[in-house]
Parts: sequence; C-alpha cells; structure tokens
Amino acid sequence: MIIQGPKKIAFFLPNTFTALNMACGFASIVFAMKGQFYMGSMILLLGAIFDSVDGRVARLTGTQSSFGEQFDSISDVISFGMAPALLLYLRFFQDLGRIGVIIPFIYLLCGALRLARFNANIDRVTSDYFQGLPIPGAALAVIGFVLFSTEFTLGPWAKYIAAFYAVAYGFLMISNIPFASFKNSEFVKKNKRKVLAIIFLTFTLILVHEQVMILGVTTLYVLSCLVYDFAHRKELATIFDWKEEDEE
Repeated sequence: MIIQGPKKIAFFLPNTFTALNMACGFASIVFAMKGQFYMGSMILLLGAIFDSVDGRVARLTGTQSSFGEQFDSISDVISFGMAPALLLYLRFFQDLGRIGVIIPFIYLLCGALRLARFNANIDRVTSDYFQGLPIPGAALAVIGFVLFSTEFTLGPWAKYIAAFYAVAYGFLMISNIPFASFKNSEFVKKNKRKVLAIIFLTFTLILVHEQVMILGVTTLYVLSCLVYDFAHRKELATIFDWKEEDEE
C-alpha cells in the first residue's frame, strides 16, 4: 500500500524525531572525542527528549509501524548504548588498557541485549512495568555521573565508581527487575496536578543545577524501584513469566 498526502507526512514525523535522537548520539560521540564531556552529555539529554517524543507522536498520528520500532531501536543503540559507553571510556578508562575497553563494552552489550529482548517481547510485556531498566534510563544515569564528575573532583576513586556504574546499570538493563512505567499508575491518575507540579519542579531544578539533579533523579528512580520490588517480591515474582502458548 502506498502512503500519500497528509498521511505520508504524518508517517515521517515520528521517524524524524527518531533521526534527531540518532543525530544527538552521533554529536555526543564527536564531543566526547574532543574531550568536551559536558556538551557530550547534554546533547544526549536532548536525544532522550526526542526519544520520548517519537513514540507519542506515532500514537497520536496513528502511524505506529514495525519499521518505526526497528528504526527507534537502532537509534537507541547509538544514542543510549554506544555514545554513553564512549563517554565513559574517554572520561575514565583510557589508561586502563584492555579492561578499560571491556568495562564500557559490557554496558553497550547489555543495552543491545535489552533492546533485542524488548523487541522480541513487545506484545507481551505489561504496560505497567518495564522488564529491566530501559536503556534511556541507564543512559541518563551515565550522563548524570559524567556531568557530576565535571563539577566535582572524585579523585582516584572516579574510575572505580565509573566501572561500578557501567557494570551495575548494564546488568540492571538485562535483569528481570520490574521498573515502573507510570503509564497506568492510579496515583498519577488521582493526583495529576501534584504530579505535574513535581515534574515542573524537577525540570526547573535540572535547569538550575543539571550536574547534580540528573544523577539524583535517576538514582532516586532506580533505588525506589529496587525497594518496591524487594517489598513486593511475591506479588511481582511471575510478572514476566509468560505461558508457553504465548511463545508459539
């Protein structure tokens, strides 16, 4: 079927945001190679905004497609996999030899596996929870840490903390830990004004002091989800266990 007229324009609109996300990932790599880690991190933050928009635009215009899903995943591998891994390597691991290459590669590999698993299970995963930490969330955590390191001196411990970050967030992505999506949250539905106020306040604080707030927000989200999973382990234990007939 050939798409024509306004429908054709609507089809390309979400893919344009996906392409902009990919462009931000490429630009981040260029900035990182020049040693401009602040700009490399901030351009990835812009990419995360584009990534959050493309899916919503596709749903609003009714132009969701298999092509768009695959294009989005390829873009995410570059922007939230390769670019953060390279930021980590060039910022912290250049003088560690082979181990310095392996550590950020673990993050990149886990991110690619996370996206592949998401695509394979896209019709089965509940909309209430993500299966493992989404790769944009892991990338924001890396961005937050890199930005924090540009503002505060971490001394000889920087590379060890960065290594922990890369490996820990890599395994969080491929874990079966449920991370809240807030898509169908009853709290959000009942407290829309309060939630909007919290979101507005958070974005304001990020604009004021991004070197601290991005790290703080992502850490708070991850820790709260881990605590919730621990407190409701029995209730959430089988949330990602699909029946055999679902796999046929």
